Amino acid sequence: MQKRLGILTSGGDCPGLNAVIRAVVNHATLTYNWQVVGIPYATRGLLERKAIPLSIHGLDLRGIDPLLNMGGTILGSINKGDTLSHVDEIIAGYHDLGLDALIGIGGDGSLAILNQLQSQGNWQFIAIPKTIDNDVGKTERVVGFDTAVNTIVDALNRLTFTAASHDRVMIVEVMGRTAGHLALHSGIAGGADVILIPEIPYTIKGVCEHLAELRDRWERRFAIVVVAEGAQIAADSSNYASCEKLSCGMGQYIADELRCCSNHQIDIRVSVLGHIQRGGIPSALDRLIATAFGKAAVDLLADGQSAQMVAWQNGQVVAVPLETVLACSPCLVDPNNFLVKTARSLSTYIGNVGIS
Repeated sequence: MQKRLGILTSGGDCPGLNAVIRAVVNHATLTYNWQVVGIPYATRGLLERKAIPLSIHGLDLRGIDPLLNMGGTILGSINKGDTLSHVDEIIAGYHDLGLDALIGIGGDGSLAILNQLQSQGNWQFIAIPKTIDNDVGKTERVVGFDTAVNTIVDALNRLTFTAASHDRVMIVEVMGRTAGHLALHSGIAGGADVILIPEIPYTIKGVCEHLAELRDRWERRFAIVVVAEGAQIAADSSNYASCEKLSCGMGQYIADELRCCSNHQIDIRVSVLGHIQRGGIPSALDRLIATAFGKAAVDLLADGQSAQMVAWQNGQVVAVPLETVLACSPCLVDPNNFLVKTARSLSTYIGNVGIS
């Protein structure tokens, strides 16, 4: 009997999701002669399968080639809802659709929910990690991260010319939730003078002194500051600029603090890149990772494996127990890792280890 494989995307979108879908359909169809079924809007598609039957459709080789370089996800996605209050209905949806196995593409939050569902529903399930935050445990790479870094670096390139032309400090707020991978990688690649991430404490005095050194010692009257959205409030934050819940955003918070502490008048502009970081055509590396992950996930299912996540380790794809992945997610930046040391060696201010 022909195997019926479901695939869904869950959580925030990112470049490379469609490339995963393309790889799964190609490999499952050509190698194993399986039928692939696209589940719309993640677990909502399983929950509302009877209300939206036309949206649940078979995926075949016709028309999937363009998916390699398409951003977003043709299946749609959700990153909110009360999934766990409808566990029984979602599990029933899996069986109603006649699925033999399921591939779920998501970040650590989505994968935690899907893991609970597969455990209770006794599904054959393989996870594929994706997130621009790069904070899923046990994998060096995830789908979407490289493209997001490239998008930010492109923005930093453009903002650097404007900053230099007008002697300005450009503060760029980037995504990443509680992890600083996105800010760290893009900050180094984009030549940022200051990088502030959630994992490393910093002081406003330290930032101001660094900007003053650029101006006084190196005659640099402009600077680029990259701030992660989840960065901490500074240890020496002023009463004027402190926001209890940071409703103003971390970029604006840093701008207000720098205006207060400096003895020199600083022309500051804030750019919040926002959801532009999630969009765009996937980079070559993200297409490669997505394709390799899709192929490996199908092979794991063919081998009878379940409750595993495909991961990129030491230049190849491996399978890691999903429970092990979730136990160490989100994966944060080690304040003593090589890239942090690299940034410091290039005279980038990246906070102060030991300050709490």
